[in-house]
Amino acid sequence: MNRLRVTPGPVLTLAVLWLTTRALMLWLLVHGGAPLLGGGSVTREVWRLYFHWYGVLAHGSFPVHDTLWQYPPGAGAVLLAPGLLPGLTYFEAFVALTLAVDALTALALLRAGTRPGRSLLGAALWTGGLPLLLHMPLARYDVQVTALAVLSLLASARFPRAGGVLGALGALVKVWPALVLLGTPRGRPTRTAWAWGAWAGVACLAVLAALFTHPLSFLREQGGRGVQIESLGGTALNLARHFGWPGRVRYQYGAMEMTGPHVHAVATASLTLTAVAFGLLVLWRVRARHWSAATPYDAALSAVLLFTVTSRVISPQYMIWLIGLAAVCLTSRHTGQRPVAVLILLASALSTLAFPMHYREVIDGSWTGCLLMLSRNGLLTAAAVLSFVRLWRSTRPPVGNSAPRTQPRPGPDRLPERVLTTS
Repeated sequence: MNRLRVTPGPVLTLAVLWLTTRALMLWLLVHGGAPLLGGGSVTREVWRLYFHWYGVLAHGSFPVHDTLWQYPPGAGAVLLAPGLLPGLTYFEAFVALTLAVDALTALALLRAGTRPGRSLLGAALWTGGLPLLLHMPLARYDVQVTALAVLSLLASARFPRAGGVLGALGALVKVWPALVLLGTPRGRPTRTAWAWGAWAGVACLAVLAALFTHPLSFLREQGGRGVQIESLGGTALNLARHFGWPGRVRYQYGAMEMTGPHVHAVATASLTLTAVAFGLLVLWRVRARHWSAATPYDAALSAVLLFTVTSRVISPQYMIWLIGLAAVCLTSRHTGQRPVAVLILLASALSTLAFPMHYREVIDGSWTGCLLMLSRNGLLTAAAVLSFVRLWRSTRPPVGNSAPRTQPRPGPDRLPERVLTTS
């Protein structure tokens, strides 16, 4: 029987890197009141907003008539979890749990990367990429959501049932993790993952509906959202202010949004582009012929990128999702998303310059703020296009040969990376 041989050097290096970077992120969190770090705006969401929702949820109800509550009912479980840690304030418990989930994600990527035919680049990307967002990941629950998506993808190859359940749980917290099941291979793996995901989602939703009142209150507020200043449409409108557009920025629905003439048209255009992106993904799914072990990972990253860049809202924490999914892709040596991962890292660095470091410039619509957002969103758009093109090409048969190809017998280092061919 072949035994897995793991070189301790890279693993130890990654462990030291994780401890060092997370200590730095904690230091930044403690000193988050500095003007350059946002003047406390990053941490305020936890100790004010999340803690307020915790109080509402603890009394058995989801927030009602609260324009800031725009999350599926599974988010309530995440926000209640800090109350399980005795002896800590809500803020301290929230950060401790976020760090624990962060470590779990890194360990899962590390474990995946040490298997034959795999790579440690995924664990390295997560470990070194998340600190590009400074301390913001520790003050948002997107690390927990991303962990569910990452674990779903890593589990799906060997345990489709577990992958489907984890994807459904992620979708109940924030809808986007449902997209990670898009690339499951045709046939039994897809039927199993999607069926278990659907049943798990329905069962968990029923439990939450039994324990809490108003579980679907988020739908009303989500539908009222406008165009956030950091989205592609918001960036275009902010630039238009320099050329006479009379619109303004207003805080509403938990974000800084554009108000004024033509904003509704821009929001409609964003929704239309999202529908087009969904159509492209369905077309890819129908016409794809060759699946490798990397295809589900690549498809998940491509789908979330397309939905992100076409959204009316691109919050800074969305970069956590993309870093996590890019890390999963890089655990496979056969992924086609390596250039996309580089673009995501560059976009993450620019996102930090915009928020929290120069967010006032973005709100005011100065040339500095506009150029920062134009650069960040330009990189994300390029990443989305490149990701989809590479995904499409990787799953299509060679030109002039539509018949399924016979794959060579994989060697020991390629055993987990065998190609699945469908007709």
